Amino acid sequence: MQHDQPPLAAATQSSPPIDIGDLGYQKRLSKRHMQMIALGGSIGTGLFLGASGRMALAGPSLAIVYIVCGIFTFMVVRALGELVMYRPSSGAFVSYAREFLGERGAYSVGWLYFLNWSTTLVADITAVALYVHYWSFFVPVPQWVLALIALTIVVGLNIVSVRLFGEMEFWFALIKIGTIVVFMLVAVAFIVTGTSIDGNVPGLSTITDNGGLFPRGLAPMLTIALGVVFAFGGTEMIGVAAGESDNPRAVVPKAVNSIMWRIVLFYAGSVVLFTLLLPWTAYSSAESPFVTVMSRIGVAHAGDVMNLVVLTAAMSSLNAGLYATGRTLRSMAVAGAAPRFATRMNRHGVPYGGILITSSVGIAGVVLNLLVPHKAFEIVLNLAGLGIVGTWASIMICHWVFVRKARRGEYERPEFRLPYAPVLNVLTLGFLVAVVALMFFDDEVGRITLVAFLGVIAAMVAGWFRVRGRLHTDMFTATDRAESGDSAESR
Repeated sequence: MQHDQPPLAAATQSSPPIDIGDLGYQKRLSKRHMQMIALGGSIGTGLFLGASGRMALAGPSLAIVYIVCGIFTFMVVRALGELVMYRPSSGAFVSYAREFLGERGAYSVGWLYFLNWSTTLVADITAVALYVHYWSFFVPVPQWVLALIALTIVVGLNIVSVRLFGEMEFWFALIKIGTIVVFMLVAVAFIVTGTSIDGNVPGLSTITDNGGLFPRGLAPMLTIALGVVFAFGGTEMIGVAAGESDNPRAVVPKAVNSIMWRIVLFYAGSVVLFTLLLPWTAYSSAESPFVTVMSRIGVAHAGDVMNLVVLTAAMSSLNAGLYATGRTLRSMAVAGAAPRFATRMNRHGVPYGGILITSSVGIAGVVLNLLVPHKAFEIVLNLAGLGIVGTWASIMICHWVFVRKARRGEYERPEFRLPYAPVLNVLTLGFLVAVVALMFFDDEVGRITLVAFLGVIAAMVAGWFRVRGRLHTDMFTATDRAESGDSAESR
């Protein structure tokens, strides 16, 4: 018989329960790793490639969408940060849903998060292939071959050790941040000096002479909201990585609090500079906006260098997706809600079973690149966005339950917390519902995605009835038992 609440749900902050699914991991992520995972997690394919397609739809108003969505993103991550401070967990959203919503909630959250990153995986390998095709030398190589090579490399590196994952993300993030900063400095210099780019003089006139802030009206600005949410997917990665950090409670607050200024500076700031440098019509969904700008400023090989950087960003996102889904699937598998193969870990504490399961979806992405190479990225973007919306909603609901129980004296809230709860929880959930509802008005992709998502829900419901009879009911244990060496596999 499956229970809605685990037996140790009423633990206090001083002695939180231990999720059996968290046992076996090595605390190998240092402070610098965590800082860069947080810093680079929200900057990936959604900005480096997706921004072009969204600018082509909404023009300069994309900056407004980034800011509005960024505010709600910050609320989600702040709520997650409070849960992490209460109890760090590699299972993150699955583990918190297990504690506050029961196994049914954990099952739903886990598979939605898997949907998010497995489809993002397809988007990332597609982006890698598109970036590589920028160089004429690789044009004869089929897009699906390049996607397969990228997938193979990152899977191999991800399986070795969590320390290697941390190092890769550290340098990937450093490259991404450094490049954006350099781009911004160059852009500001061109704007201040009025240096022409392809016959266009940068400045406000580039916006006002090309339809203004809303060149296609307000409707496109609203319908692209889900794509922007997808762009911010990865900010919640700090919650997963906290479970393998050597000192999460010292790192997480600073990392979470920095998210808002990063979104405003890097996302909204980049879009403003893009549309000041060139008309919004100059950008194409087939090419990164950074590459578009740098290849036209007249500096030798600037486009090549920038393309190499955005290629690195896509590889970073691919790397992070495999990391997150491997941990999520293991947390579910230990409870009996995912294939048992996902419980397997190597001697370095890496859940290679879940990573390989996710990579199999990547193979499906390779096939997609073979069949519809020009549409592969947009096809999966919205589906991944729905997975993110579901995950973020679960975070806010879990936090809401946590706060309610804390007010009854069942929990002790940490000092680092989401203010004005549960009011901000309700507002954020309303925003996420509105984002999904707006998809109905997107004739090109939105309605098709919603229909496909109904199929996903049907599959999840069927899967629940299949696994509910074999779910473990005692997934939480006391601290002293966990330290005695009890492991998930011994169950």
